[in-house]
Amino acid sequence: MIRRVVLSACTAVAAATLIIGCGAMSPWGGNSMSFFITSVNPGKGGDFGGLAGADSFCQSLASSVGAGHKTWRAYLSTTAMNGQPAVNARDRIGTGPWTNAKGVVVATSVADLHGPNAKLGKETSLTEKGEIVSGYGDEVNRHDLLTGSRPDGTLAVPDPGKDTTCGNWTKSDGGSAIVGHHDHKGTNPDPVANASWNSSHGTRGCSVDQLKMSGSDGLLYCFASN
Repeated sequence: MIRRVVLSACTAVAAATLIIGCGAMSPWGGNSMSFFITSVNPGKGGDFGGLAGADSFCQSLASSVGAGHKTWRAYLSTTAMNGQPAVNARDRIGTGPWTNAKGVVVATSVADLHGPNAKLGKETSLTEKGEIVSGYGDEVNRHDLLTGSRPDGTLAVPDPGKDTTCGNWTKSDGGSAIVGHHDHKGTNPDPVANASWNSSHGTRGCSVDQLKMSGSDGLLYCFASN
């Protein structure tokens, strides 16, 4: 009887440990992941509460799949405002290399990430859950990723009176943001163009509905900076 009770207790502990471990990891092993696309938007379109809020969102999604021990940064640029200097997305994401949720290296360095040999694309730019994000030609197009950046990862400098960063990621209405196409597919009249993953066009606005009009679900690229 005593032996049976001890075995039952051990079995319960082992089961609890397994459940906790499984709940903290992505199907592909979150500990190795250092790059992902957010699976969702927090619900306010282009308003993430600024860079700090966007970083926190990346961090929370990474933590949900067992990669929260790393420091995560949203791939976003911002304009100079209120005495604060402009920020380039490429300068805030670390040095690489970066690996997706399935263990595929998408870029080895900042230079590689912004060069012709980067492995970012629909099949490799996965969410934190290891899922593919729908793109051009799918029933729901979500290929517009918010960046506010030029192809080299620096700020997309706006024309006077224009906006490229949804008010430095604080606007959920009006404004605009530069987005990239994670699937590299363009739009009509050239749907197969090799569109930039981080700098393709501006949005029609920053609200959830306005972003959807141009093929966006308000998703972000997240990179582990350490």
